[in-house]
Amino acid sequence: MSTRDIVQDPFLQSVLTASIHARQQCMQLIDLAERSAVTPSETLPNDTRYQLSAQQRQLNADLASLRQASRESIFEVRATKQDTAEARQEVDRLHLQLQNLYYEERHLRGEISACESYDHQFQQLPLIPLEDFLLVEPQYADSDEKSLMFARINHEMAEREVLEQQRQELLGRKQVLITENKKRKDDLASLDKDLETFIDAAKPIQTLFEKQY
Repeated sequence: MSTRDIVQDPFLQSVLTASIHARQQCMQLIDLAERSAVTPSETLPNDTRYQLSAQQRQLNADLASLRQASRESIFEVRATKQDTAEARQEVDRLHLQLQNLYYEERHLRGEISACESYDHQFQQLPLIPLEDFLLVEPQYADSDEKSLMFARINHEMAEREVLEQQRQELLGRKQVLITENKKRKDDLASLDKDLETFIDAAKPIQTLFEKQY
């Protein structure tokens, strides 16, 4: 895989192009200097000196452009790191929210399990107290015992259906958060890898600057 295949960002590709162009210019200047080498007692022809001077000016211009691009790339990396930090904070927030949903789901499962483990004999159904039921459904205040029990059972069933609907909604929200969390983690892992690759790729350029300046 070539460097261009690794570096996908348009700005970083422009920096890479400037680096390659500067290197080519430098190699051309070295080649021209080697081909034009003379002894100390000899003098370079005017056209050769002009070519060397022109090549040197072009190399200086390329290096200036590369330095500018390098500075801009450093700012881009800093901005990217900031974005990465903010994205990580968002992932942490979503992870915490997901954990809260896990706890809430566990609590609801515990409540459902407790309801299901009751001894469902007629007189032992886990119904709300009669006084509380009559506060919610006062129209049954004058009903006989049988009708009142049927009404209480139907009320309990309706409440459980609401809880089940809430549980299903929480399960759906949990799945969405799991998917989002995984995608963000994958994006962050990919971004960290790209940053490490770019930093490694920029080390030869930094070394070249240190040698020349």
